[in-house]
This record gives sequence, structure tokens and C-alpha cells, in this order.
Amino acid sequence: MNTEETNVDLKDAETKDAEPKEAADPAQVAADADATEADVSEADLDQEEQEKQPMTGGKDEGEDAPSAGAEAAEAEKNGSVKLKIRRRRREVKFTGLNKEELLRVAGTPGWVRTRWALLVVFWLGWLGMLVGAVLIILQAPRCRDLPATNWWNEGPLYQIGNIQAFTDTSNLKGVEQKVGSLSQLKIRGLVVGPIHVAPADEAMSLRFEEVSPEVGNLEQFKGLVQAAHKKGISVVLDLTPNYQGSSGPWFSNISVTSVAERLKSALVFWLNEGVDGVQLSGVERVANVVPSLWADIRAIVQNGTDDRPDKRVLIGVTERSSAEDVSALLSSTGVDLLISRVLLPRNMDATDHAETVQLLYSSHNQTKLAWSLGGLGDGHLASLVGPALVKLHQLLLLTLPGTPVVNYGDEIGLTDKGTKFPRMLWDSDEELNGTLQEERAERLSCRSFFRGLSELRRKERSLLFGDFLLLSNSSSSLAYLRVWDQSKRYLAAFNWAEEAAVLQLSGAGLPPQAEVVFSTNSSALPPDGSADLANLRLGPGQATLLSFPYTG
Repeated sequence: MNTEETNVDLKDAETKDAEPKEAADPAQVAADADATEADVSEADLDQEEQEKQPMTGGKDEGEDAPSAGAEAAEAEKNGSVKLKIRRRRREVKFTGLNKEELLRVAGTPGWVRTRWALLVVFWLGWLGMLVGAVLIILQAPRCRDLPATNWWNEGPLYQIGNIQAFTDTSNLKGVEQKVGSLSQLKIRGLVVGPIHVAPADEAMSLRFEEVSPEVGNLEQFKGLVQAAHKKGISVVLDLTPNYQGSSGPWFSNISVTSVAERLKSALVFWLNEGVDGVQLSGVERVANVVPSLWADIRAIVQNGTDDRPDKRVLIGVTERSSAEDVSALLSSTGVDLLISRVLLPRNMDATDHAETVQLLYSSHNQTKLAWSLGGLGDGHLASLVGPALVKLHQLLLLTLPGTPVVNYGDEIGLTDKGTKFPRMLWDSDEELNGTLQEERAERLSCRSFFRGLSELRRKERSLLFGDFLLLSNSSSSLAYLRVWDQSKRYLAAFNWAEEAAVLQLSGAGLPPQAEVVFSTNSSALPPDGSADLANLRLGPGQATLLSFPYTG
């Protein structure tokens, strides 16, 4: 039964109820009432069945909407029950292609051609990148392998030959207190002593393993070593046997054998106390007189052990001043460094300096070369070359190919004043008069110049172990180049004359101009900080360090 039939039945029932009733048999009335209730109940049941069943009118939603409204209005008008039936819309979900459909589409000629094209493009791109990388590697300049160096090649060595003159306390404890100030100079090693008990020219009284009471004791020395190591400074102990005598550093030839034998046990003792190397004067004598003992001495110092695998340096000191003699001695003794007098300014000019450096540089690896001006027996730099040329020689020592060795006080222009061991001058806050203020300003200027050069040398490869190329030299001027692979280049130029000099530098890959890095005469610097290398002008006693980049 549909909705229309239900409404008709209900209206018929209502119409029958509305019609006037005639008197009838009560039994008949009761029977009619029961029949009416049965019809209504049947209609209600039919309505409930229709709500449970879906609409199947056969018309779309656009056509059903007005009909439903009219029927609802008619139902309300006739008092029938309003029924609302909601229709659910079907949700369309995209399920994609299944495996069989994908395989069928992928096998079509169009997709096959596309896949092959993409594959060819991928491999062509990959091969192109590979070829490009190989070409870049082949065309790029090959970097040079860094040379094998040791700690004593990394910075200047600072000699303190007289402990009492170096500090206010006149002992090793005072040296320990100055380690912080020394580390500011960017030095790499500290050469201390001699400090052992050695009465002058008395071989039998020699005691290598005992610290002289005049300079302190063993505990103070150990404290100095520990303080220096904390600052990255190595400690070398001078163990020259007869350092206070006049009969030679090894006493007489008769005593050389016994002294060298006693030295062997002393070396083991001091190396166990933490020293990083040993310095000995007069090495040519012991090497020639007792070569077997000298070989033992070298082995003890230079050969590492399981307990001490780190390198220890053996430094020799000689009074020889000829470049040929120093070269031969460096080869025969086998020392790691040999301090000599080849650069002492006596009867030497710039040409002699150039020839000396060239000979030693061409004969030996620069890691074995040591450059020094002054020392235990020669005095201080300022007294040897004059105060006006202190900075010039500082620049020379710190830019030559090899290890610079400086005497205490050379960084401030300390003069001897009648003694080879003048008292070191330390800055203080006391008030100074005009003359003393000028002297102090000059000391600070020298120290700042030395410190800047030392710091630059320590970090620039061209200055640290770069090649040495002589550019120009005369009796009063000198210029050379330091280069390493693709690092920045450095050019050092010097004028010892009392008048100005003009150097015309070209070739060797030199650019037209270079930047001034350091100069001993700041007032003579160009306004823009660059210099014309084709006409490099140097004032009287002036030295300058210039730099320019690697250009390939």
C-alpha cells in the first residue's frame, strides 16, 4: 500500500465519521467501530512498512521535489501525518587502476618510448657530471705535500744564558714567572742555561745532574718546565760541560773522553725530568775526538723511546763563521740544528749575506738551518749592529729559511753596556722622565715589531717552510722571495746603506705592486699601503716585508 492509498483511506474514514448517523442497531455500531479501528491500525502498519522500504518512484530528485511538497501540504490539509524520508547520496571514491590495468597501460608504445628517453637522459647526465669532475681534477693545480717538520721549526728559539741577569729574583723561579710574557712573543722553544755545577776548568768537579745553588734548585727547574709546557713552549737545556772556563767547552783534549762518558748518564737524567732537547757547544771537538761516544750522545737525545716517543732536539754550537765550514760540520755531526757565526756583521756586507744563505740553503734541508746574531760569547744584537738596525735584523732572522735563534733582550734592543750578560729590562708602572720615556717607547716598539713578525711567521706557510728565491743583492741591499705552493707570497727587502736605495724587482712571477706588511720606518710607507716593485724605494737602514697573493 502506498502513501496515496493510505491518505484516501484515512479521508474516507473521516468522511464517514462526519456524515450524520441514523439510529442504528447498537450492535451494528459497535461492529462498525471495531472495523474502523482495524482499518486505521492496518493503515498505520502499512505506513510503518513504507518508512522501512526505500522509495522506488522511478522519478529523479528534480521531479520528486514539487510532488513531495504538494503531498505534504495536502496531508496537512486533511490532517494526515507528515512523513519525511531522507535520501542518501552515493559517495564516489577514486580507487585508481589495479595491477593488471597498470601493466596493460605501461606496455603501450607511448609509455615505453617515454621510459627509454628518460633513462637515456639520466645516464647521459650522470656521465657528463663524471667527465666534468675528472676534467676539474686533472686541470686543477696539484697541491704540494707539506714537508716533514719538527716543533723546533715552528717558531723562534729564545736563549737565556744567564739566569741571574734575566730576572729580578735571580733564580729559576723568576724565569717561571716570566713564561707568560715570553709566550706573547710567539716563541716555540726556550734554551736555558747552562745551570749545572761546573767550576771553571775543573773537570773532576763537574756535576751535570746538580743545579747550581746560584740559580736555584731542581724543583724550581721542574716548575719552569711545567709552566712552559702549559704555554706550548718546549724547554732545551744547555749542558756544555766547561761553560765557565777558558780551556774550551770540553776542558782539554785529554778529558774529552771521560767527560763525554759522564754526559751520557746525565742526558738520561734530564730527559726523564721533562726537557725537550739538549744544547752543546764545541760539538766538533767531541765528534772528532770520540766519535763512538758522540754517536751514543746523539742516540740518547734523538732516538725516541716507548715512554718518550716525542722528538727531542740536539742543538750544536760552533764558533765557525765560514759557510763552507758550517755546512761541512752540519753534515758530519748530525745535529738537528747548528748555531754558528755566519751572519755576524763583522767584515760582511749584503752580498756576503746572500751568498752565505744561498750556499747553506742549497746544501741542506732548511729544517736543519739555524740563524743567529749574538749569543753567549758575542753579546746582544743592538750592540753588534747598532740600535738603529735592530728591527732590520729582526726581520732578516724571522724571514730566512730556517729556525731563528735570539738572545734574551734582543726583542727590545737590549745593549751590553760593558758586559755580555746585561740585566734584562722589564716594563713597570713607575713614572719616567722624558729621556727614559723615549727609551721605553723604543723598547716597546721593538718588542711589538718582533712579536708581529714572529706571529706571522708561525702561521704563514711561505715563511714557515717556503722556498727561498734570491731576487736582488748588492753590497748594501738585498731582496728575496719566500713562496709555498698556492699560499700568499712574501718579499723581504733590506737596505744597509746610509742613503736611500731603489730596487728594481721583476720576474719570478712578481706583480707590479705588493702590499706592505711590515716596515722598519712607518713614516716612509706609501699612503695607500702598497709599493711599486719595479721601483721599490728603501730609506737609509730600512727594511720592509711585502706580500701578494698567488695567482696561478
